[in-house]
Amino acid sequence: MKKRHLFSLLGASALSLVIGGCSQEQATTETQQVVQAKPAKSYQWKLVTTWPKNFPGLGEGPERFAKEVERMSDGRLTVKVYGAGELVPALEVFDAVSQGTAEAGHGAAYYWKGKVPAAQFFSTVPFGLNAQELNSWVTYGGGLELWKELYEPFGVIPALGGNTGVQMGGWFNKEINSIDDLKGLKMRIPGLGGEVLERAGGTPVQLPGGEIFTALQTGTIDATEWVGPYNDLAFGLHKAAKFYYYPGWHEPGTALEFTFNKKAFEELPKDLQAIVEVAARMVNQDMLDEYTARNNAALEELVGKHGVQVRRYPDDVLQALRTIADSTIKEIAEKDASVKKVYDSFEKFRANVQKYHEISEKAYINTRS
Repeated sequence: MKKRHLFSLLGASALSLVIGGCSQEQATTETQQVVQAKPAKSYQWKLVTTWPKNFPGLGEGPERFAKEVERMSDGRLTVKVYGAGELVPALEVFDAVSQGTAEAGHGAAYYWKGKVPAAQFFSTVPFGLNAQELNSWVTYGGGLELWKELYEPFGVIPALGGNTGVQMGGWFNKEINSIDDLKGLKMRIPGLGGEVLERAGGTPVQLPGGEIFTALQTGTIDATEWVGPYNDLAFGLHKAAKFYYYPGWHEPGTALEFTFNKKAFEELPKDLQAIVEVAARMVNQDMLDEYTARNNAALEELVGKHGVQVRRYPDDVLQALRTIADSTIKEIAEKDASVKKVYDSFEKFRANVQKYHEISEKAYINTRS
């Protein structure tokens, strides 16, 4: 009995020493890990835009992006947003991102047509894809791969960054009753829509948003398009023109874009890269939701409070513009291999989606109406 008791005491002591040793070793390891652990590296980005700071819809998109990136990264990546002209001029956003002046940008691809002609297809095409269709082409129809290929030589990565939906047709101080009424007209209208207007006898003028009202009011331009009721009301365009035309044949679903400096993006850890991509997709959908919710109330105010006269383009004017648009876009594509590559993908997708929408989206809207 005495031997068993002594053996038991010795065993207990040995076990205690082993446990104590393990606990001490574990504590030492944990202490070393704490000492060796380094705080997560933080990153600060600049984002430049083509829009006035905090402008409704367009300008709020990059602000939401910055807020979501900071929230999802728990402050490891912060983004400071600069409005048009604060860091670089409105129409130099692409160059600023390409050169690394800013790590990110927010604008519209058709503003860079002089540098990348095919980029226009990733913004809007007259009589082309609407917002839902363009999102689908870019995301699931091969568009994104072509877009990245176009921007690769400039060290820029593109991403969808919002959509206005179908825009309005423009502000005029005279009625448009025939295609001849567009001849000699100086109109602020960018991208391929401007090319079509020029072939119809007008003079397209490219101006950033912040300069449109003054140009229209002073007669520097005769007409303008901007976006739609929500933004046009904010700019006060009803004070400078009285006829408001629809539909927006030139911009049936205008996509905005985020651009990221490739080197800056690739320097981010994988999780922060994913956060940037997810935040961009969120803004892309969120902006379209906002325009859909706010445009009609703004239109009612323009008509009911400010006496704006809403006009529909005559069918023969729309048909003439459609004919010009088709031939213009095809001709531009034939002159440039990179444009042709994007054009072929775009046209194939448009033909396919249009077939289905005849018996789905369009059929339902016609029935509902």
